[in-house]
Amino acid sequence: MERIRYKIGRIREHATLLHTLRPDCRERFPVDPIFRGAVLHYLYLLADSCITLAEQVIKLKKLHTPQSYAEAIDILGECGVLPQEFAYDFAAIAGFRNFLAHDYEKVDETVICAEVMTRLEDVETYLRFIEEELAASLLEQRVKS
Repeated sequence: MERIRYKIGRIREHATLLHTLRPDCRERFPVDPIFRGAVLHYLYLLADSCITLAEQVIKLKKLHTPQSYAEAIDILGECGVLPQEFAYDFAAIAGFRNFLAHDYEKVDETVICAEVMTRLEDVETYLRFIEEELAASLLEQRVKS
């Protein structure tokens, strides 16, 4: 449980850093390689950490092992940790993580600055659902004790 709480904290840290970069994104991303690198690095860390968090929750709940990053998010939707519709949409973060890991030279600044950076709130929603599940699991453990 402690590893999960730590991962949630790291995700919030990455999201906070990205929020500070968001206002200047459209102007600086295309012309400032250090800024662009920071944005892409923190987006990658954010996406990868969200997937790792899903895997940790799956392990905690003793659910079946996902065969892909996207399936890790889908499993959380199937078992009710995330609403299914949200899980379906949020699972796209897995493809985005892979894109950042392997195709980062093809990055379109319009997509990053106009679409991705404006969806950081989805990550906070994801964390809120995970935290609600953790609180319910902790309460259930206390009742059983």
